[in-house]
Amino acid sequence: MTAGSARPCWKWSWPRRAGDGSHALHYLLEDAFLPGMPDQQLSDTFLAEVQRQLSYAGRPLYALLQEATYGQRAVTPHATGWAAQRVRAEFPRFDVDRALAGDRPVLLTGEMIYPWMVDTDPALAPLGAVAELLAQRTDWPDLYDPEQLARNEVPVAAAIYHDDMYVDTDDSLVTARAVRGLRPWVTNEYEHDGLRVSGRHVLDRLLRLVRGEI
Repeated sequence: MTAGSARPCWKWSWPRRAGDGSHALHYLLEDAFLPGMPDQQLSDTFLAEVQRQLSYAGRPLYALLQEATYGQRAVTPHATGWAAQRVRAEFPRFDVDRALAGDRPVLLTGEMIYPWMVDTDPALAPLGAVAELLAQRTDWPDLYDPEQLARNEVPVAAAIYHDDMYVDTDDSLVTARAVRGLRPWVTNEYEHDGLRVSGRHVLDRLLRLVRGEI
């Protein structure tokens, strides 16, 4: 994306995980273009904020390990292999170039790391070789033991956000049922960042569930 571009290319994976992420994006787009400019020139304010939001300069390890954290022995000999990029390619409606060419809505994704992000982010580019090694690694250890979780004797509770755009509700419920004694709290009161934005409410409720007070 460059200043002066009439049709910016929104090849983003929007990093905002908060419930107010869509509002932040709307406010950002309100001042995207300089007023009165016939070529729809992008403002410096907009470009600076986009750079701040999209760069991983302050958290490079998150970008490198975002997919690697899901690698485990159960999926070998398959590597994670840039899973988000491969799955996205299966859905033509997420193709940005086609969307712009056909004047269709551009669909954003969130909390996903694509190989081109490593190439284009100056903070990540020097780590490109490491990112590729992690993407192709197959000898991951097990993340968890399903049999041990099925025998669990430790009190445990979990919040399942019904409208969480990053975690499928049905998958969460299946996981909850696989852990013996887990007490789930399914709610649409919060989204993915509920623990952070709720003050003490989410944590207090989970603690009360664990203690058997609810």
